[in-house]
Amino acid sequence: MGKKNSLIKNPKILLMGVINLTPDSFSDGGKFNTLGKALKQAKKLESDGADILDIGGESTGPNAKPITLKEELKRVIPILKEIRKSTKLPISIDTYKSEVAKKALEAGANIINDVTALRGDKNMVKIAAKYKCPIILMYSKDKTPHATIKKTTYKDIIETIKKFLTKQIAYAEKSGIKRKNIIIDPGMGQFISATAKYSFEIIARLKELETLKRPILMGISRKSFLQEDISSREGKA
Repeated sequence: MGKKNSLIKNPKILLMGVINLTPDSFSDGGKFNTLGKALKQAKKLESDGADILDIGGESTGPNAKPITLKEELKRVIPILKEIRKSTKLPISIDTYKSEVAKKALEAGANIINDVTALRGDKNMVKIAAKYKCPIILMYSKDKTPHATIKKTTYKDIIETIKKFLTKQIAYAEKSGIKRKNIIIDPGMGQFISATAKYSFEIIARLKELETLKRPILMGISRKSFLQEDISSREGKA
């Protein structure tokens, strides 16, 4: 239990290794969705230097299909339990469903990673408050858990994110979640816009989010906006 809050207080940069127990995640769907493969990947990520393992059972990217609570629990809980036995690293459960979060915490997870920032399931805030665990609140242009492909435009992307996260932090605190247990995620790629420049602007102006005085999670790895920018630059060369 001590790992939970000490993670939030640590000011250094931590690396999160992602294990998608899905057939349709954008970069690794189907690669780690069996017990043996997931355990092997968890060990590899730890040996490669991961500080946190993030486990998810439902893809929330564009065109991904929603799955039932029963299916998500079936995908996640048995494997999470086995990974918990093999590592002392903190484990985050990537879900917007409160029942999945609850079962995962009971199975040994330490953190809730909610891409809807408490909007997807009204009971999520109660679970996070009850279990007194860290929770990641992510900005998304979409109100639904699954990102859409939209070329959303912003007058000021950072101010939009700050306004949203300030509101969700206040809601979380009012609902019983301790401020020290809140981590913020500005979102990336399609969660922001199909226009790649906004994701790069967030990276360039990331320091401005420090005014929220919460740890910041960045989910950048293998996002499509990286390739889109490279392609656009090559086209102009």
